[in-house]
Amino acid sequence: MILWITYASFYLGRINFSVALPGIMDAFGWTRTDVGAIGTAFFWAYAIGQFINGQLGDRFGARLLITVGLTVSALMNLLFGFSHAIGLMIIIWAVNGYAQSMGWAPTVKTLANWFPPQVRGKMSGWLGTSYILGGAISVVLAGFIAARLDWRVTFFIPCALLLLSAVHWYLRAMNSPESDGFPSLEELEKGRGFSEKTEVTSEDEYLGVRFTLKHSLWSRPVWLMGWGLFFVNIVRYGFLTWAPTYLFETQGAGIDKAAYSSMIFLLAGALGALFAGWATDHWFQSRRAPVAGIGLLLAGGLAGVYRFAVPVDQ
Repeated sequence: MILWITYASFYLGRINFSVALPGIMDAFGWTRTDVGAIGTAFFWAYAIGQFINGQLGDRFGARLLITVGLTVSALMNLLFGFSHAIGLMIIIWAVNGYAQSMGWAPTVKTLANWFPPQVRGKMSGWLGTSYILGGAISVVLAGFIAARLDWRVTFFIPCALLLLSAVHWYLRAMNSPESDGFPSLEELEKGRGFSEKTEVTSEDEYLGVRFTLKHSLWSRPVWLMGWGLFFVNIVRYGFLTWAPTYLFETQGAGIDKAAYSSMIFLLAGALGALFAGWATDHWFQSRRAPVAGIGLLLAGGLAGVYRFAVPVDQ
């Protein structure tokens, strides 16, 4: 639950941008291309940060890295809300993207430390609902604020919530069972664990950058998963970034109703994450690839159906 709450809170400081887009364009007279550059900077920094922060998460642990990520993201949201120049906004939101990338890899590592492979599919499914429902909460909150106050406030309130989440995480998080005095999963599997806390603790082992790169960059499964996620995110982030603007401009919805409507995509995703985690463990002997492949085919097919079934302009 600590992992769930913490990672869900990350989305308070990133999805708010999509809801604020119509207000930003209206306030400064900028085009979609202009504000699109801000979002592009975020995702480039996020991608680079995922690569770097995955290594740092192994080295320094999730407790420290996630605390830093939440804190920096909160500060960037605060600065973004006060900004007026597009160049400065691009820089600030890029830094936010890098800070946001401190969340996922350490979170997954922590999950793996605490749960054995036999139940990781189910637990990953539950954890996967965190960013989906976290995004839904962020969209609703930002839509409510933007409709009643000002687009800048959609960045100020998440700033405060992110700081609270950072404090909560730092006070309660444990990187691994052994960091809290329990035997590791490997020790339990070998039949050398205890039912009570042990006096002897050991730190989660860090194998080094060279080892990690060797076993990831030259791994065929890693590249396959990377390509799969690449195509998933074309649909996912394309929709999350522009859905409120699309509904606001072409469907004539108020910004709050546009935000609430786009939440349907996220709620359905939460159900899909739960089902996918359950299906991998019960139908595919904990093999994740078949379910992911089926999901990709369905996402691509439905994206094509949407293009022809829903009018682009009205």
